[in-house]
Amino acid sequence: MAFWNRRRSIDVMTAPHDGPRLKPTLSWPHLLALGVGAIVGTGILTLIGVGAGLAGPAVLVSFGLAGLVCVCAALAYAELSTMMPAAGSAYTYSYAVLGEMIAWVVGWSLILEYSLVVSAVSVGWSGYAVGFLSGLGVDLPAALVAGPHAGGIVNLPAVAIIGVVTGLLLLGTRESATLNAVLVVIKIAALVVFVAIALPAFKTENFTPFMPNGFGAPFVQTGVMAAAAIIFFAFYGFDAISTAAEETKKPERDLAIGIIGSMLVCTALYLVVAAAAIGARPVSDFADSPEPLALILRQMGQGTAAQWIAAAAVIALPTVLLAFLFGQSRIFLGMARDGLLPRRLAKVSARGVPAVVTVFTAVVVAILAGLLPLDELASLANAGTLAAFCAVGVCLIVLRIREPGRRRVFKAPLWPLVGAVTVIGCVVFFLSLKPVTQIGFVVWNLIGVLIYLAWSSRNSRLAKGEEEAA
Repeated sequence: MAFWNRRRSIDVMTAPHDGPRLKPTLSWPHLLALGVGAIVGTGILTLIGVGAGLAGPAVLVSFGLAGLVCVCAALAYAELSTMMPAAGSAYTYSYAVLGEMIAWVVGWSLILEYSLVVSAVSVGWSGYAVGFLSGLGVDLPAALVAGPHAGGIVNLPAVAIIGVVTGLLLLGTRESATLNAVLVVIKIAALVVFVAIALPAFKTENFTPFMPNGFGAPFVQTGVMAAAAIIFFAFYGFDAISTAAEETKKPERDLAIGIIGSMLVCTALYLVVAAAAIGARPVSDFADSPEPLALILRQMGQGTAAQWIAAAAVIALPTVLLAFLFGQSRIFLGMARDGLLPRRLAKVSARGVPAVVTVFTAVVVAILAGLLPLDELASLANAGTLAAFCAVGVCLIVLRIREPGRRRVFKAPLWPLVGAVTVIGCVVFFLSLKPVTQIGFVVWNLIGVLIYLAWSSRNSRLAKGEEEAA
């Protein structure tokens, strides 16, 4: 077997082994909260305005399309994660099914995804935090609340919140997961309050014209498809649950509950919130706002409610940061344990936390968040996610064909259709992203392939014969 397509054995991967291990302390309520906390965030609180600007009221269709692809991806994740309950998520599944080099590309894409998600969400949080403080009469210096692209020096609030969340993660997995669950309740309550206030002002004329920019198509930068490619950012996050596989008490049951349950809850919530927002105000009124839901309430004369929504966002958006910083460190951990990254990164602290990679990740994403704008971060993060989801869809199909008799605790229904929708949807969404995003993604992975060929391919456990290949 050539170096580029050597595969890890699923049986070896799931067998007890020596080396750094994470403590199993999580149950399905923690995972469900982790998923909802990761999914409900900047996407609905901020990017709903960006999506509405591209698609108009038909952004509802964009939410539906993005949700459909993500539900199929979630089903694939649920099947694979219960078969291979390891910390590496899509990277691990690809290593066992598609081979080492593709696994490296997927892992490298996940690094892009998770790093940029944390950066993008922290920028979105900063927008709500600045608006909230301004409502209290506290105006921060403009140079310290925006990056160079907006005439500032650094987005200091975005950097600060990353530091706070990193500190929480270093305390321990169960402790941070418990706090996450509390914050998720606050966030959901805020969205329910928004819907309750906005629905009485619902006007059907705000939905006309429904699709002003058309449906769109690959390589077209406006319309429903272009909005769906961006709004896709609002749905993913359930994949962070799969990175917690090793820390789950009963992964064979709890992973599927967390992944699928969080997707169903969030899809329904998103459609209701988006419909209420558009019904309350014309799309043009909030399309360019960094805090569209709070702006809609202020325009309705609900200043106090708007302030509470902003406060809830400030308090609860860090749940997204927590989930993705958590996931990023576990991806790094999996790649380092396999020898594709320096193994010293796999060190686990006495609290059962991969402290070295957690701090390293925090430093990188804080730099990105301090300097780059939200839309560029979200778009490039989407490219990395689409690559990972596409790989998971392929893994589902290949493994069903290659090993139909392998025990599956959870089986994705209609697996050929689920796999096909995941793969085709991800490819179409990728082609609907901006050309600069596509180019950036390709350049990122070309750099990754060079690193793999120069170092990782010769230092992996399989390359050194430390583990028997499949």
